[in-house]
Amino acid sequence: MLTHHSLTQLKTLRLDGMARAFEDQLGQPGATALSFEDRFAMIVDREIAFRDSKRLTRLLKQAKLKVGGACLEDVDYRPGRGLDKGLLASLGGGDWIRHHHNCMITGSTGSGKTWLACALGNAACRQGFSALYIRLPRLFEELRIAHGDGSFTRRLAALAKTDLLLIDDWGLAPPSATERSDLLEILDDRVGTRSTVITSQLPVEHWHEYLGEPTLADAILDRILHAAHRLPLAGESMRKAKPA
Repeated sequence: MLTHHSLTQLKTLRLDGMARAFEDQLGQPGATALSFEDRFAMIVDREIAFRDSKRLTRLLKQAKLKVGGACLEDVDYRPGRGLDKGLLASLGGGDWIRHHHNCMITGSTGSGKTWLACALGNAACRQGFSALYIRLPRLFEELRIAHGDGSFTRRLAALAKTDLLLIDDWGLAPPSATERSDLLEILDDRVGTRSTVITSQLPVEHWHEYLGEPTLADAILDRILHAAHRLPLAGESMRKAKPA
């Protein structure tokens, strides 16, 4: 009776990991040979692991990564891709996010830009950071709607709180005046406080021309290229082989 009550209390307190560990110990005769301290430590460890797993599941769901299975451990370093193993190892550690740096991934169609961005997003989630993947054309469309229904300020606030914003397909079509202004608002909220990954077929040196209006282009690029890591991808399309 006391055991059942303890399990009920643990679940009421939402200590589901501890409750499951306690139940497991009750079903393992050898567990009684351990000291109370050892058994309790195992139960606490189980709760921590349970919460970490639950948090990761939530972060990955919220991130909406286009390539959910992409991870840095599976990066293809074949010759010709131009990937810097040292830089990727450093990015995998997450300090660049803690220091609010950005990352620019450029390369031709099929070079693996989206896959690599999603791998960085996956690594961020595994370290407890919030992330969000979105294509720039879709972001502009969502912001256009937000202007119309009055949710623009709330949308900006939500983006500003995201630790790692992954913007894919930068540079597909010239932005309008409103889109340039919206982009500046988003990036201004993030400079020095959050990190942004941008993928583009355009080399970085062409971004100013793509943005169009010189004054806003200067302001936007100042906010994303400062303290930014660059990953220019080379080689043939990865779609001809395995993704990475």
